[in-house]
Amino acid sequence: MDLTIPGGMGGKEAIKHLLELDPQARAIVSSGYSNDPVMAEFRSYGFRGVVAKPYEIGELARALREVIESD
Repeated sequence: MDLTIPGGMGGKEAIKHLLELDPQARAIVSSGYSNDPVMAEFRSYGFRGVVAKPYEIGELARALREVIESD
């Protein structure tokens, strides 16, 4: 999920809603704002993974694999 969506619901708010619907939901946060506290403490906001922009496909694949394989 993108952390910041101009004029829309960003990842921080969206993950709260998703976890209310399904506490087992798994999401990865992504942003170009690497100094945002959500990026540093992503788990405390409900995300299971993080990928900083810009990223390469290998980085995204690694994050997806880690999230899918985690308990």
